[in-house]
Amino acid sequence: METALRLGRYALDHGETPVACIFVHSPTDRIVAFGMNDTNRSLTGVAHAEFMGIEQIREFVSPDELACFFRDVTLYVTVEPCIMCASALKQLGIGKVVFGAGNDRFGGNGTVLSINQDKCTSGGNHESIPGVLRREAIMLLRYFYVRSNEKAPKPRTKGERLLDKENFPPMQWQNYMDRDSFVQEFGPDKIACYESKIDWTSEVKWELIEQCQDSILEELKQHHYQFGLRLKHKKVRR
Repeated sequence: METALRLGRYALDHGETPVACIFVHSPTDRIVAFGMNDTNRSLTGVAHAEFMGIEQIREFVSPDELACFFRDVTLYVTVEPCIMCASALKQLGIGKVVFGAGNDRFGGNGTVLSINQDKCTSGGNHESIPGVLRREAIMLLRYFYVRSNEKAPKPRTKGERLLDKENFPPMQWQNYMDRDSFVQEFGPDKIACYESKIDWTSEVKWELIEQCQDSILEELKQHHYQFGLRLKHKKVRR
């Protein structure tokens, strides 16, 4: 998630909504793909971070192998997938989704709809873990919304753009997981956080979201390239 936040900062510094994700191959703990919102540059409403990463995976995984591959993949994304992305991830058979901030308007993993657990969408249900580095993800969004956005239909004046670094909304754990699942994931010592609707840590890793992260893109490209090579060599040895 820290890597996803760094990529989110990169997106922010390059004029995009700071939502970013990392796809990790769980058996090897290797980064296989990454994505960040590209809607402003591309002027394409569906250019969400998750779709950018999915396209990278399709570069080295054939269509008939996608479902098998995605079963072993965990997605780390700074903001809860929207309903569109949540549906795509479920249909692909994603193994697990970990996210930071909830998506109050379009959240597809519990805030608005629970696509990851529904019975209507094809594909198996998957585990979804909320609230990981949530405050950092929220702050990235706040940084974006206090800046002037030329793409916005109604740009805000400077007087309306106030940055709050102290107050955070309640964490509605019950929207995403029951009490037992929370204890299993975060430990019994954190149960008060679940009941009080607060983050499991009050610390904010400011260095992830306030520092320039221009090196992150090349780092992730190398991870993606190296995993593609490993997968190709594995197929050749067969």
